[in-house]
Amino acid sequence: MIKKDQIIEILETCFDPEIPIDLWNLGLIYNIEIKEKVINILMTLTTPGCTMAEVIAQDIKDKLSSLETINNVNVEITFDPIWEPSMMTDYAREKLGFKLKEKEDDENWE
Repeated sequence: MIKKDQIIEILETCFDPEIPIDLWNLGLIYNIEIKEKVINILMTLTTPGCTMAEVIAQDIKDKLSSLETINNVNVEITFDPIWEPSMMTDYAREKLGFKLKEKEDDENWE
């Protein structure tokens, strides 16, 4: 049986053609559901007007379907909630030049 970590690894090879960061690190993947050999992905796009929605969804389907343990892949696109840059991982923020949140130093608790 396929594990969520394996799905995430594949999603990290799927990119928005307009942004050089993968879908997972952009925070576009809202949910991954694994039901035996069927994978359901709930995702969003960086903007509701994105013309690449079908291309991105097909890329996900093609890559996940290439695994022998998967029979079907469904990709649903939603805009609830609407994507915002705060949904990105630190990796994506750094790559895109966003200022990273400063981590609080546990030693400075006074």
